[in-house]
Amino acid sequence: MRILRSAGHRQMPWKNGKGVTTEIAVFPEGASVDSFDWRISMANVPASGPFSAFPGIDRVLAVLEGEMVLSVDGQPPETLGLLSPAIAFPGDVPTGAVVLREVTDLNVMVRRGTFSARVRRVVDASIKADAAQTFVVLRSDAKLTSGETLGSDDVLHLAGAETVTFKDVPSSAWLVEINRLPA
Repeated sequence: MRILRSAGHRQMPWKNGKGVTTEIAVFPEGASVDSFDWRISMANVPASGPFSAFPGIDRVLAVLEGEMVLSVDGQPPETLGLLSPAIAFPGDVPTGAVVLREVTDLNVMVRRGTFSARVRRVVDASIKADAAQTFVVLRSDAKLTSGETLGSDDVLHLAGAETVTFKDVPSSAWLVEINRLPA
């Protein structure tokens, strides 16, 4: 298990230049915004507008704070807030958001046909890695049974079949699972 502390996350401009994203993890390591196979990031979305286009990429988005209406080309608009499940959509179709209350989102992007991603809330104190890459993104302080204390925006990266156990179920955390698709 690796702990990715929030202070070590990389800040970088959005692809469309209209904001800043916090990159949590990327593969291959050091890949650019145009060359990654998968990427996990968080972004503050203070105002309405279009999303950056990512050709050949599938996205999964969860709202961590705030509320917005997401419009993905060909789909009915969907209101997303703190209690909404994560939503998957293609990264290369016209997409935009009307921000109702300033949003912080969790954005997982994978190269279409090569990787898949699943994002869901953490609801158990014990988490076993069932995916090739498993991450726990914390939005609240948490303590592991091993005694390690974690803060908001810290991330756990589990490898193989590792298991991590929290003293209590985190009040706000998301599980990100990334798998390579069969060739």
